[in-house]
Amino acid sequence: MIRFDAQENAFYLDNGRITYCFGVVKEGYLECRYFGRHLRRCQGSARPAYFDRGFCSNPDPQDKRFSLDTLPQEYPGMNQGDFRSPAYAFQTADGQRVTRFLYQGYEILQGKPSLPGLPATYVEQPQEAQTLVVRLADAHTGAQIQLFYTIFRDLDAICRHVEVVNGGSDALWLERLMAMSLDLPGENYDLLTLSGSHLMEKVVSRRPLTADSVVLDSCRGASSPQQTPCVVLTDPQTDETHGRVWGVNFVYSGDFQGVVQMGQYGGVRVQMGMNPLTFGWNLEPGQRFVSPECVLVYSQQGLNGMSHTFHQLYAQRLCRGPWRDRVRPILLNSWEAFTFSIDEEKCLSLAKQAAQLGMELFVLDDGWFKNRVDDRRALGDWVADPVKFPHGLGRLAQGVREAGVEFGIWFEPEMVSYDSDLYRNHPDWVIRSPYYDPVLSRSQLVLDLSNPAVCEYLVEAVSAVLEETGASYVKWDMNRHITDLGSAWLPAGQQRELSHRYMLGLYRVLEQLNQRFPQVLFEGCSSGGGRFDAGMLHYMPQTWTSDNTDAVCRLQIQWGTSLLFPPVTMGCHVSAVPNHQTGRVTSLQTRFAAALGGNLGYEMDIRTLTPEEQEEVKTQIRTYKGLRETVQHGTFYRLLDPQRHNDGGWNLVSQDGNTVVCCQYRVLADPLRRTTVVHLQGLDPEATYRRQADGVCFGGDELMYAGLSDSPVRQDFVSVISIFEKVEG
Repeated sequence: MIRFDAQENAFYLDNGRITYCFGVVKEGYLECRYFGRHLRRCQGSARPAYFDRGFCSNPDPQDKRFSLDTLPQEYPGMNQGDFRSPAYAFQTADGQRVTRFLYQGYEILQGKPSLPGLPATYVEQPQEAQTLVVRLADAHTGAQIQLFYTIFRDLDAICRHVEVVNGGSDALWLERLMAMSLDLPGENYDLLTLSGSHLMEKVVSRRPLTADSVVLDSCRGASSPQQTPCVVLTDPQTDETHGRVWGVNFVYSGDFQGVVQMGQYGGVRVQMGMNPLTFGWNLEPGQRFVSPECVLVYSQQGLNGMSHTFHQLYAQRLCRGPWRDRVRPILLNSWEAFTFSIDEEKCLSLAKQAAQLGMELFVLDDGWFKNRVDDRRALGDWVADPVKFPHGLGRLAQGVREAGVEFGIWFEPEMVSYDSDLYRNHPDWVIRSPYYDPVLSRSQLVLDLSNPAVCEYLVEAVSAVLEETGASYVKWDMNRHITDLGSAWLPAGQQRELSHRYMLGLYRVLEQLNQRFPQVLFEGCSSGGGRFDAGMLHYMPQTWTSDNTDAVCRLQIQWGTSLLFPPVTMGCHVSAVPNHQTGRVTSLQTRFAAALGGNLGYEMDIRTLTPEEQEEVKTQIRTYKGLRETVQHGTFYRLLDPQRHNDGGWNLVSQDGNTVVCCQYRVLADPLRRTTVVHLQGLDPEATYRRQADGVCFGGDELMYAGLSDSPVRQDFVSVISIFEKVEG
């Protein structure tokens, strides 16, 4: 899969479907040559023409045609004549920012090495992948930059990260370190990004690239609902099923920066890494710094093709543990029923009702720990409130299981309230400036996870509750972003390291809890999808997709989320109406049809349901259980975009190809009652499929090429779920 062609001085990463090629020029510089559909050889048919151009510096004075400012570089530096965005910037002990890292050598490894302390994709067998390590060296500092490239045998993805080794005698200050840089030829591209806000995450934005730079970033201490660390480039005509796509996603949960820059003479540079606004690292002699990982995906089959690669890679080689391959339970969350007014009697009553409806897991949300009567106090004191739960959480969990469902619990471990025993005992454990009163958000502060003592406390506090209750599920929340970056633990020379050290501390805590409690299903949350990123999936195989549970909004949010993440990673719940976020009233059927796009749950006081509604919920749960394997582990296809249209649609195909689920949605009634047709994907064109609702049979070719129509009615917020079983072929 990986070879070095000595004649061409070029590296080839190839699995028979995609090819990534770069070479060594002028005995020291790396030239990016190709990333795309499989090529037998890459001999330069599309290489840019080099001329003696004005204002283009020449590192080789004998060749004025050669300039780094026009070279499509593999990992560009600064202060060497390339004035485009650099991939790295280092400062030496004497304050200089000029370094010259040149090619030194390479190594090819079987398999894929892990990244110490960081989330990353992995292989279960060495033959699944190969890894190329290319060494760049700086003669003056004695430092090395090692570029890692992994190509998978069965997936059209390449993973990249960077390691810096300080082999010199003086410290080296890392100011900027991108996990990857990629120079693509030409200039006729569309750029897709995922932006948004709390309650409206993962909005797809698409626009043509022009002669400028686009910078995507977060300095919030999290990947954030405002920006997702993802860049997608496409041909202008590319759609869901046709056309070329290059997707880049950062496997990291903290501050990031993505750069997309058009070159002055054509070509586009794409970079992704930690945000240099909040990143800095003092690398002492003999030390190594490892960057987080980036996943690069190429698709010739449009956006759905790109998503399928991300979905398969993340579901099978990023998520880990026993829950990776298991179907996920249908849960009931207590929050929308009780908020903070919770107690043992209410929980047991709700759990019994949940079991009667066919649910499988009761989740005790916020409000269970001592003195927690509102959001202004008690965070950090992870001990059961003796008034609300006089017999303790262990007895509550036992009662919940006796009622017929499993027990789960909510935490927000990274946060602390002023009014808490933890803060009173350890005021130096929070992130804050020593000179100013800290800025509050949701009346809470952020714990300093760069401090090992804080991490140890969190591991032990959470472990004590999980051991007492035997919980099988944890919802891990984060309800504010980080301000006042300052640490009482770190010395002055390491304060710029706090942002990244915070994430390393969080990953260390999660890794320890994963090891102690492999039976626990962890679900990530940050006021919903505020930290729905690939980094967290390594420790938590599903994420609460959004606090916005309105069915119409959820169609749009889940559509954007599916660009990168498979349904099995999405928490999707049916909630009460009028909806708490929008006030909208949608039918129970449509709320279920929206939640069918992921891991089903309910967030409502089910004790208030009418007998008719109870029967409908029972039917929904039976339906979902019959389709759960298809929904959670099947192949997902986007059909009609609800972010851009009044209608939406998607379908799923089971792993064996025998079950097909198609959901169609219409937001507002159409006075003309026009018919909308969706063209299903992933079916066998030679097979016959029977529709479960009426027994009518259709050919797979007809459902894909002629399509499936809806039945317009004079009603808003309508949905249709069509289930097909393959009967012939």
